[in-house]
Amino acid sequence: MTRASGGNLDLERANRAVLERLIEARPMLTGMALAGDVIPGMHPRLVLHAGPPVEWRDMVPAMKSAVLGALVYEGLAPDLEEAAALAGSGAISYAPAHDHSAAGAMTGIVTASMPVFVAEEQSSGIRAYVTVNEGLGKVLRYGANDADVLERLRWIRDEFYPLMARALALSGPMDLKMMIAEALRRGDEVHNRNKSATAQFFRDIAPGLLATRAPHDRIEDALRFIGGNDHFFLSLSIAHAKATALYAEGLGEGSTVTVMAGNGVDVGIRVGGLGKRWFTAPARVADIKLFPGHTIAEATPTMGDSYITESIGLGAFALAAAPAIASFIGGSVKDLLARSETMREITLAEHPDFVIPALDFRGVPLGIDIRKVVDTGIVPLINTGIASNRPGVGQIGAGIQQIPLECFEKAASALVT
Repeated sequence: MTRASGGNLDLERANRAVLERLIEARPMLTGMALAGDVIPGMHPRLVLHAGPPVEWRDMVPAMKSAVLGALVYEGLAPDLEEAAALAGSGAISYAPAHDHSAAGAMTGIVTASMPVFVAEEQSSGIRAYVTVNEGLGKVLRYGANDADVLERLRWIRDEFYPLMARALALSGPMDLKMMIAEALRRGDEVHNRNKSATAQFFRDIAPGLLATRAPHDRIEDALRFIGGNDHFFLSLSIAHAKATALYAEGLGEGSTVTVMAGNGVDVGIRVGGLGKRWFTAPARVADIKLFPGHTIAEATPTMGDSYITESIGLGAFALAAAPAIASFIGGSVKDLLARSETMREITLAEHPDFVIPALDFRGVPLGIDIRKVVDTGIVPLINTGIASNRPGVGQIGAGIQQIPLECFEKAASALVT
């Protein structure tokens, strides 16, 4: 483990090694599987969730609702009422997805029979796992859990997943890094805006789906599902980022951030030189744009694992690449440019492959250094959706939030202990 007391030169060397890994990482989409078959430590009564550790009794309403829906989906309870009794009985275990080489948007709920994408970093074989994005609005990851939500999840597992797994096997590994690099050039930041990346994936998977020789209506349903969900690629962006971060985290060195995540109660970070320890602070609601008919009182504080994209320089760090996103998250195009530039003050380098045309092809800010965060008081921005704190409602907005300074102060203190 790298400590500042071992000398700043050692820490600088460690950070250079981390940066090399963040830049050279090349996660490939190698296929799909059921979570229980591939995620390390997964078992039928384990529920993985977003953010740092949180117990059932402390979970926010949206996360509790998603857990209940997942228990019914898994057949562990016949209805939501029985699921509530089971969830708090002690018979169900809970753990952060990030502690199991996985990650998920918003509530981040992963259970054993959910299909996951498998992203493998090609030089190390390190794998990351992320569930299929259901779409926007009334979906499980935002806490919705009615019959329509569960029916969609079962369709994803029983119809979409087997077909996609075959198509990916026929297509061969897909280079997620190159897809993301191209999406940045075409107006995505691959967190809250994935229109171009999803279109690329649609184009690349279509021949594989046709090659399965599956019935026409099944292929049509799969293509309609992908094409009708502009956030479909978000799962692949998260998987790419998680595999990249795991590759860097494997060094066990440096003062650079490898994970940022929230569970609606706490926000937490992990740092390369401090292993898998979480450094947390209370979650809060910040600069968001609500959908019509909703108020700030309904908003769930920072929640989700998708901020792993910001950990490797994407999302809010690449807002300058996605001017059209201003209409979704609020603010002006000028604001987006300024936010991307500000993040350079707390990072160590620019990514040579992830470039932003609007900034004369400068690379995105890469390598969040906790020392720079503490010294400047500038905290990382994250691009996020907002879940309702009323069970079952789903998404009510989107916007920009900040990781609390307290997380970085705690980590910096631990680094020099």
